Amino acid sequence: MTSASTTTHRTHRAGTLQGILLLAGSCMPVLGSVLITPVLPQLSQHFASTPGSEVLVPMIVALPALFIALMAPFAGQIVDRVGRKALLIVAMVAYALVGTAPAWMDGLAEILASRVLVGICEAAIMTVCTALIVDYFHDQRRNRYLAAQTVATTLAATVFIAVGGALGGGGWHTPFWVYTISLVIAVPMIFVLWEPRSSAGARAMESSVRVPIPWRRIGGRLLVSVFAGFTFYVIVIEVSYLVVGSGVAPTDTGVIGAVAAGASLATAVGGILFARLARRFDLRLIPVAFALQALGMIVIWVAPALPGLGVGAVVASFGSGLLLPSMLRWVVATTGFAERGRVTGLWTAAFFFGQFLTPVLVGALAAAAGALPTAVGLVGVAAAAVALVTGLVLRGARNDEVDETRAPQGAAREIAR
Repeated sequence: MTSASTTTHRTHRAGTLQGILLLAGSCMPVLGSVLITPVLPQLSQHFASTPGSEVLVPMIVALPALFIALMAPFAGQIVDRVGRKALLIVAMVAYALVGTAPAWMDGLAEILASRVLVGICEAAIMTVCTALIVDYFHDQRRNRYLAAQTVATTLAATVFIAVGGALGGGGWHTPFWVYTISLVIAVPMIFVLWEPRSSAGARAMESSVRVPIPWRRIGGRLLVSVFAGFTFYVIVIEVSYLVVGSGVAPTDTGVIGAVAAGASLATAVGGILFARLARRFDLRLIPVAFALQALGMIVIWVAPALPGLGVGAVVASFGSGLLLPSMLRWVVATTGFAERGRVTGLWTAAFFFGQFLTPVLVGALAAAAGALPTAVGLVGVAAAAVALVTGLVLRGARNDEVDETRAPQGAAREIAR
């Protein structure tokens, strides 16, 4: 495996400061997902007279995920063709502008339009931050930072949910002002980050060889990533409705935020333990994570009152904390420099397309089953089936990270074929 210095500029070596900034940037798409979940019941009440509001209001959270899914592959193409840093800075600044727009809007259509732009910015931010983590770090440091990405985003989600719940007491407009935090992060990024180079010394835009995307290797993994994105966000998106369904008032954003924050904290704990558990279980940690999600969701199904809901949400979210870095390691960390931006974009698209499907599929399941906890339980049954299938596929699997020193020869052979 190459050293960090051979996958970045020869005069640079990534350290803690670069890692912190990339982890902070990675939190921005999570901000878009969870900040306003405590005020979704308020939004539902406010727009109750709007036709289709029962579907459109949850789309305020889910729509950015759809456009991450649609735009991330294009962001990946840009990353590999023109570089990482400039795209990241532009996206971070634009994110603050479009993210705060609903703070002064009062029409559902206008808010949804602004959320489309939020998703486009998030596609660029998530793709570049993940690609740069893999560019800047290697071996165990890379695994630690991929795990830290989950920990940072889920801890940030815990904070953002609590902040959203607290600010929601002043009305549903107020939490949107939190999006200005991206400007605070963008400024040091300008001075601290740099454009990485491959082991051959070329930047992405200077590479003369276009390495094909390894579809045979990553195709099935991307399909699993779609399902992982779906299951990951079931609790994130639906927890406020589950809490209200247990008898809590929609205006009691403190209780709603507390339950959601507890589940998010459990996700963070899973991320913290990932690096240690991955040494023992390797990729077999993926079916373990799906199994934990299944257990927690089934608990919510059979015990939908607030105590059972809280326990089930924590167990399922702990599984989610193990799942996200495991999926990143399985798909993204096995890539070479020349293909990394595109593969990262595809993984981001797959994962967030799963997030977009969450309110759609869970809503359909709830309508068919007659209750939201039942729908969550059925998702848990599906997660148990995926745990079984992935467990069989990954039996005896081992980490197969690409050695970038041999990537050019491998790429030449692929092109020759």
